Formats: sequence, C-alpha cells, structure tokens
Amino acid sequence: MGNNILIIAAHPDDELLGVGGTVSRLSRQGKTVRALVLAEGQTSRTEKRENTGREIIDELRKDALSAAKEIGYASIDFCDFPDNRLDSVDLLDIIKSVFEFIDQYKPDTIFTHHHGDLNIDHRRVCEAVLTAVRPMQGEGVKRIYAFETPSSTEWNYVYEAPFCPNVYFDISETINRKLAAMACYKSELREYPHPRSLEALKALASYRGSNVGYRYAEAFLLLRELFDGDQSV
Repeated sequence: MGNNILIIAAHPDDELLGVGGTVSRLSRQGKTVRALVLAEGQTSRTEKRENTGREIIDELRKDALSAAKEIGYASIDFCDFPDNRLDSVDLLDIIKSVFEFIDQYKPDTIFTHHHGDLNIDHRRVCEAVLTAVRPMQGEGVKRIYAFETPSSTEWNYVYEAPFCPNVYFDISETINRKLAAMACYKSELREYPHPRSLEALKALASYRGSNVGYRYAEAFLLLRELFDGDQSV
C-alpha cells in the first residue's frame, strides 16, 4: 500500500459505505487519503433535476464534510455531474474530471466502485477511472481496488460481473469510526434492515471479517497492481 490514496466515488456517502473503515485505518497510519465525489446527489429524487434546490445539495455536502473529518480524510472534492444520470454525460467529460484530480493529487493507490454494480453512476465512474489511469509507461497509479457499495453491489441480480473480493482490510479498530461518520449523513442514513443502516453496515463488516478470520473487515476486488524496480513485493 502506498502513501497517497484517492477514493473516487459517484455520490456523497459512497466514499464511506464500502471503504470508510479502511480509510480511517490508513489515515491513522499516516497515509494521505482524499476523496473525489463526482455526482451531486439528491437531484434524482425529484421529477426534474432543476427541481432540487441548491440548498439541499449544499446541506448534503456539509454532511459529507463532517463525515470526512470524522473518518480522517485529508480532503474531499465535489463535482457537479447529475445524480443517477451519468449515462447522459459524455464519458470523456467524466474521464477528464477524474484525470484532473489524479494529476493534481498524484495518488499511487485508487479505490473506486465495482464495475458490476446495479447503479449506473457507479459503473460509469469505474469505467472513467480505468480509462484515466491506463497502464502506460510512467503511470503513477500502482494499485486500483474496487469496493462494494451496500444497496447497489448486492442488488445487481444480473450477475454479469459479480463482486468477488480478493483483498480484505481489518477494520476491527475503526468500525465504530466508520459508523460515526455515516451517522453524519442525515439524508442518506436509513433504518434497519436497509443496507445503509448502521446495523446493516456493522453486520456486513462482521460477515466480511468472518470470511478471513477478522472480527470486522472491508472487502475489495483488486483490479490492477503494478510493480517496478522501486517497489518491494
């Protein structure tokens, strides 16, 4: 694991749901972890995008900033792409935004959505990330992990690309920090048994931990890892 990490997510709260405990752990270890959120959130919940007042989006971003501080993010950036409508945006425009922040922060490690999620925005973000960091000579991103997003990854019943994790991070010491950060999202948090409830998030972490002998864990799919002469295996 490198020292400069970027989480690239579609919506506010996605930067916590599948990776929050890991972010807290890595930040405690002195690594710099930043988040990029591409879609605005909320605007898909009204009949038309323009029917959602700016104050609602701003309130969601305040929640995201509070959660980021709780979890240990060094920063969180937002773009204004339409919520749950990324399939209506030219992929090139999304790629350029992703590349802009990769060029600014120069991460060696990226966590992003799984390409088989039910949510179209998640799939578009994953595609944009993989395109922006094509493994050409001199590419600085050495690792790309896909995280699972409760209420999207497990709801894809097509199973064309199931989430099959092969990397696990022990979050036994940071699960409570993750839950405290998620509690900051007043409009996104749900009551149990919804997957985005605190009880369900803790249960998922317990299940993932039981997969590999930890009390609590987060699971990831390693999409790419590059080694060069400056790295040790």
